[in-house]
Amino acid sequence: MNLKNFSLLYPTEAAQQAHFAGKDAPNIPMLVLDELGLTQIFDLRNCDLSDFFTMDPAVISYRQDTFRDMMNNPAIARMFNKLIPVLTDIMELRRLEADSGNTSDYLSSLTEIELYISSIEILHEGLSQVSANLKGQAFLTLAERITELAESDYYRDLNQKLSELTDRVREIRSVTIGVNLDPQLRPTHAGVLSINPEPFHSGDVLEKILRLNFKDDEYTCIAELVPFGKKQSENQKMALSLAFNSAINEVYKSSLRSWKRIVQAYVLENTDFLLGLLPEFEFLTKGTEMLHALEAKGCPLCTPDIRPMDERAFVAKELYNPEVALRIQDDIVPNDVIFDDKAMIYVLTGPNRGGKSVITCAIGLALVMMQLGMFVPAESATLSPADAIFTHFPSGAEDTIDKGRLGEECARLGEIFDQVTAHSLVLLDESLSSTGSYEASYIAAEVLAGLSLVGCRCLFSTHLHELAAELDNIAARTHGAPIDTLVAGIEGEGKRSFKIIRAKPDGKSYARDIANRYGLTYENIVKKVESK
Repeated sequence: MNLKNFSLLYPTEAAQQAHFAGKDAPNIPMLVLDELGLTQIFDLRNCDLSDFFTMDPAVISYRQDTFRDMMNNPAIARMFNKLIPVLTDIMELRRLEADSGNTSDYLSSLTEIELYISSIEILHEGLSQVSANLKGQAFLTLAERITELAESDYYRDLNQKLSELTDRVREIRSVTIGVNLDPQLRPTHAGVLSINPEPFHSGDVLEKILRLNFKDDEYTCIAELVPFGKKQSENQKMALSLAFNSAINEVYKSSLRSWKRIVQAYVLENTDFLLGLLPEFEFLTKGTEMLHALEAKGCPLCTPDIRPMDERAFVAKELYNPEVALRIQDDIVPNDVIFDDKAMIYVLTGPNRGGKSVITCAIGLALVMMQLGMFVPAESATLSPADAIFTHFPSGAEDTIDKGRLGEECARLGEIFDQVTAHSLVLLDESLSSTGSYEASYIAAEVLAGLSLVGCRCLFSTHLHELAAELDNIAARTHGAPIDTLVAGIEGEGKRSFKIIRAKPDGKSYARDIANRYGLTYENIVKKVESK
């Protein structure tokens, strides 16, 4: 079975090649993932999360089966957590060999074979425990391949030969060094005379008394070698250590030369196969940890119904923000979100801290998790992949020296229009908050008109309540994607419900609630004045 191009994330070699050629990879930059809060959850070391996004429904379905096997078999994640450090050691060993330029280090080859065998043993033991419960093609294929490797005659012979050779190497306790001197007693040549299974003795009188042996022999030292004295530098000690290792390597060259050929012909190929899967192992492990954490908090997860991209579908029942759910102790408030022929663009208004930013990110995270092949944080979801996700969130790091804050915001919005298509998702959170409401409303209306013309899915979370009055004018101008309004609800007396409802905003009601909450209605002010 040739698994040179096997993947736990791509069902076929063609799908994998299409992804790396950029044909099915959506434009979801790391900035978007940072703003949505996903990079903090994953914290990947051997890859970027943006490497794994796909628009291919077949790839998404394949990954869902892979994640389902991991969710149903926690032993797989434990297996990967044991395996990842071993594969990382192999990568470090190769890096050191490449940095040193020494490609004939036979002892390093032994170490790599040991690490390779350890990797196969971890995989074989782990997958054997869960093989009867596996359902997805990815792990079924991997288990079959690892079983074939671990139970082959070639692998058993490799293991036995390695054991014999490593025993010989591990038995080395000392070497006898010979040094030729010139007439001025300067070293001219040095070499290893013998490799010994016993450590040498210091030759000190005290040690002789303790050993009750006063005779000198080939294992008794009569003078210490200077580089290992207390006053010598680490570089001097390292130089001598490297010289000894080089000499030992030379002694074993004849025995280990065949090993190098084995490493190149067999072990390297199979090790490369495992190293190629290292980013996938890490991504799947971190993703499963996130899903298990949501499950442990009682948060629902669903397998989304994936629709063609042209449908631009987004229907999520009881959608919630998983990043917030993992961060807070309280129960999270879910919401229904629907993009359809009545509204592809929403203007979301409501009080501060009323859940506007939370639901804005939740919409983005639903698509992001779906396009990673994960389950979606909702009771149910019907989603079309996006070819790109764009965000425009408040940032304290804008370059405002030349443009000013408003100019910088407009420049970033302009960059979105350079790339956005009808299949994209655009999330705007409190955009244009750096200017007055008149200027902000005018620019926002122009932006919404442009997005309506494009026809993409968009949520614009804003404090500009009066923008709702312009929506009919915008629709009349563009005849594009329909725009509607959402409102972050208030239960009364200024208390936030965190429920998002499809309704027209009433900025005065928010103002009245807030004024009443803080005693700033005219009636309350009159009472305070009169009480004085």
